[in-house]
Amino acid sequence: MTWRATVEELVREFRASGRIVIVGASLAGLRAAETLREEGFTGSLTIIGDEPYEPYDRPPLSKQVLKGWVPADHTKLPRMREVDADWRLGVAAIGLDRAAKQVRLADGEQVPYDRLLIATGTRARQWPNPDEAALDGVHTIRSRDDAEQLQKELAEPPSRVLVIGAGFIGSEVASVCRELDIPVTVVERGSAPLVGALGGVIGEIAAQMQRDHGVDLRCGLGVSSLEGDAAGHVRRARLSDGSTVDADVVVASLGSIRNVEWLEGSGLAAGFWGVGCDAGGRAFDINGVVTDSIFVAGDVARAPHVLYEYQFLAMEHWDNAVLGAEAAAHNMVNLEPNYRPHLLLPGFWSGQFGVNIKSVGVPPFGDEIVFTQGSVEERHFAAAYGHRGRIVAAVTFDHGKWLEYYGKLIEQSGPFPPPPPGWDQPPDVKPMPAEFPDPRVPTAIPDVVLTGHAPSERTAEFRPRHR
Repeated sequence: MTWRATVEELVREFRASGRIVIVGASLAGLRAAETLREEGFTGSLTIIGDEPYEPYDRPPLSKQVLKGWVPADHTKLPRMREVDADWRLGVAAIGLDRAAKQVRLADGEQVPYDRLLIATGTRARQWPNPDEAALDGVHTIRSRDDAEQLQKELAEPPSRVLVIGAGFIGSEVASVCRELDIPVTVVERGSAPLVGALGGVIGEIAAQMQRDHGVDLRCGLGVSSLEGDAAGHVRRARLSDGSTVDADVVVASLGSIRNVEWLEGSGLAAGFWGVGCDAGGRAFDINGVVTDSIFVAGDVARAPHVLYEYQFLAMEHWDNAVLGAEAAAHNMVNLEPNYRPHLLLPGFWSGQFGVNIKSVGVPPFGDEIVFTQGSVEERHFAAAYGHRGRIVAAVTFDHGKWLEYYGKLIEQSGPFPPPPPGWDQPPDVKPMPAEFPDPRVPTAIPDVVLTGHAPSERTAEFRPRHR
């Protein structure tokens, strides 16, 4: 038997009787499991998740669920096919032994694997003072339970909601409050809403949009402390300028934390920015060597991207979770030359204050912006971001039909300013500084993450949850 025939036989045996474990029972984990079965894997498949629920869709949590349109328990993800898996739900993975090829669970069980997919995603960053975070009425929003509890309190309704942080989730929560006619104050340490993700030029437009809808928006300030009453319910926030805001519901929208703590001591390249991997999802060890049996997908994956100078990107986007999981699962049951790269052009959407905001590419990679179509005054426009003479991203406000055009230009490393399509070109198509804040400032951490090759290198991030 030739060497190639021997390898092909080993692959067939693995597909028939191998053991694959997926840690992370959310969107990426489910789509990876479906792809494995679609690829002909008939061996043992185990899916581990720390929540007690089967995979559910997260984008509706900060929109339709908070509005009361959809119950939180009606967000279960549809199954594309049967996965025939052993579901271990409600128990977290707390350790990884690569030498023994075992995942250690919180209940003490050791789950063996031949190949492992890490899809543990992110969690909401909690309010930093534990006593204040424990007050009734203080919320984060990431899980189904988070959204369900917050929706109940918004339905009462509260006298005022305080949102701490004006990123995408915080801005969407504020938008829902105004739709429900609930008074809302938004406190943002940066100069404007969305400034870390889209820059100061777009941030000022977002700020005016919020104020026009009745939001009490306070930028350039932080929240020093939260105060509760004798019954343990939040009643007031003290701001960094000494002023106070009375509120009986507080939503801390402080970004997310990648779930990598369980990998400590495993020897994988896991840290603050996620788990390092190649474009095919194969995990790196701490020395930068590609592993053969461990793969990464979803929000926790951090891989180099050819369009962005091979800097490492961590993308918290719906499409990234789906397509990255499909690529990783394909590669888990194949060998070269049949590996598939995951080179998604990042994109997201967010609905807030009656406007549909969509983006393609990585805006924080750009240092210039130009309005190419439509009207800023009417909040119906397209704008492109540039870096070193080429287009790297675009954003639209209620003008999303043109995103495909800009996406193709980005993929081709097209010129900046780009040739504008359509007929609605503004009179003054002139590039200007995009006004992204210093990424070392905490409030500037957005949500695609351009992390370079080390945390000390240029960082930008981007964290919409809507894709």
